[in-house]
Amino acid sequence: MNPTNEKDFAQIYAQYKANGEQQAIEENGGMNNQTIDGKEQIVAVRKNDDGDLIAFKTDSGRELDYITALTEAKAGKLAHVDVFHKYGRDILRSEPDGIKENNLDNLPGF
Repeated sequence: MNPTNEKDFAQIYAQYKANGEQQAIEENGGMNNQTIDGKEQIVAVRKNDDGDLIAFKTDSGRELDYITALTEAKAGKLAHVDVFHKYGRDILRSEPDGIKENNLDNLPGF
């Protein structure tokens, strides 16, 4: 609380968010990149000049084009990604797990 006895809403929200991120990490088995239930994880991405994701590298070293990654994600072969339909097409995205570091846009390039 601040000296005027008002709540510090920003500080309360920041603590809430930090606690949520830590819990998400714990619920997802930590930040390691181990294969889960035989599923590969995407560990790196390739983007085009517009910043669009165009290819993915898995923890086994395979490099997948966008269509192959979509197909494998739909078949349940890739961990921590979802496929949803928007703008008239299927789109690959990170599972919303509360961990920013494993979002596809935040992964390293290859």
